[in-house]
Amino acid sequence: MPGRAREDGTVVWTDRFLDYTWTPEHPMRPVRLQFTMALARSLGLLDGVETLTPVAAGDSELLRVHTHDYIEAVKHAQQPAGVMPAAPPYGLGSADNPVFPHMHEAASVIVGGTLAAAQEIAAGRTRRAVSIGGGMHHAMPDSAAGFCVYNDVAVAISWLLDNGFDRIAYLDVDVHHGDGVQRVFYGDPRVLTLSIHQHPATLWPNTGWPEETGAGAAEGTAINLPIMPGTRDPLWLRGFHAVAPGALAAFRPQIVISQCGVDTHREDPLADLELSVDGQRAAFIAMRDLADRYAEGRWLAVGGGGYGLIRVVPRAWTHLLATALDRTIDPDTPIPREWQELVEAYAPTVAPPGTMGDGADTGFERWDGPGGGRETGDERTDRARRALDTSVLATRRATFGLLGLDPEDPRD
Repeated sequence: MPGRAREDGTVVWTDRFLDYTWTPEHPMRPVRLQFTMALARSLGLLDGVETLTPVAAGDSELLRVHTHDYIEAVKHAQQPAGVMPAAPPYGLGSADNPVFPHMHEAASVIVGGTLAAAQEIAAGRTRRAVSIGGGMHHAMPDSAAGFCVYNDVAVAISWLLDNGFDRIAYLDVDVHHGDGVQRVFYGDPRVLTLSIHQHPATLWPNTGWPEETGAGAAEGTAINLPIMPGTRDPLWLRGFHAVAPGALAAFRPQIVISQCGVDTHREDPLADLELSVDGQRAAFIAMRDLADRYAEGRWLAVGGGGYGLIRVVPRAWTHLLATALDRTIDPDTPIPREWQELVEAYAPTVAPPGTMGDGADTGFERWDGPGGGRETGDERTDRARRALDTSVLATRRATFGLLGLDPEDPRD
């Protein structure tokens, strides 16, 4: 394995990430990345940190995942005239995925960022690397989907598989199911994909059921935990810790890759979970700690969804950067006035946050087996806990036995 790595982690960044621009009305706007880096810098988080500038991925790397015809379609795509079609060829030109100038180049830089992070870790130059521009987990081999043109994470995983890694754990905490990454590696036992997402009966892409467990020799290496709308930090964290640690302990990964979408937040306009920035921060720390425990500290983190452009994404992903760099930021930390003025100029009607957290309670009771869980007497609370535990048990019963674990034993 590689030699001694830098302990402080690596941040992958280029202003070219901001070229991934859809339309002025589109919910995914690159300003969320710009504001994140501005907040991190204003807090002094990146002082002394030399960012890694990526280059665009070439066709040979994109072909690891995507078809030649699709890549050519992206290169030459033009927006259809008139009303946007619901199902255009290759998924290009819909309301979700409108064609924008230099789409191929912009999407290729996103892939290059995640690939650069993977290569830094593989070479032993760093243990942890984060690229907030990445996380385009819905892109399929032959089509765009869900605001995603090229699947940067799948390309990076494919590269790692060809460069010394044969046990890779992918953890996806975006509110939407990580369907594109799951699709690419559904039959590959070398890749564990674990997605925790809003229940597919209630949210696009309507996949990610517990019964989706992998194919052939890979059966048991696709794990899906659906979470009901309205779930808050304590129950979300209860579910995460009921599934992820046991699965990783059994799989024994050499590297952990995390898709850290923050559209799970209670203020996100496109989904229905009710996490706080504090809860998202706790999830990032938990994934980093799992990498420390099971993968010798090798952790690659990328961004993903998140459409609270001012109040949510910048704070959450600044915490992600801090987690990767081992430079913890207390959620009570006041936000610098210079950053508040920056976002007020962009959106005068949006009240900027005052601190780095939401003041939420992230304490949780660990899952303690079928029928466990303390009744509080509050019907809403107890109903939500029972729903979460039902999902946990369904997920564990679908996959844990295939991993050599006891699905009903909370010690596994």
